[in-house]
Amino acid sequence: QVQLVESGGGWVQTGRSLTLSCKVTGTRLGNYVMGWFRQAPGKNREFVASIGWSRGGSYYADAVKGRFAISKDITRGTVDLEMNNVKLEDAGVYYCVAGQVILSPDYWGQGTQVTVSS
Repeated sequence: QVQLVESGGGWVQTGRSLTLSCKVTGTRLGNYVMGWFRQAPGKNREFVASIGWSRGGSYYADAVKGRFAISKDITRGTVDLEMNNVKLEDAGVYYCVAGQVILSPDYWGQGTQVTVSS
């Protein structure tokens, strides 16, 4: 079982940065992939970024590649998403996820909202 709790959401201006954090608790996470999904207003949930909990390596959606950075701190049990050069289309509810198949996560956090203004 895995529990995920997001934090760090809030208001940010375009071009600025905002970092989200996910607190991870659970066992047998060695083969899991951690990641972030988001749901923008009027759109379906979409993949944002992922990182192996123990294996390492990261992957980003084209829409955020070069702007966002996902990182992990195994000791603290956290997965962060650094959002840089934020755009209006980045607004939405961001969800921390975990699973063996990142495109179909087994666990979801409650979500944290990111509001973007110009």
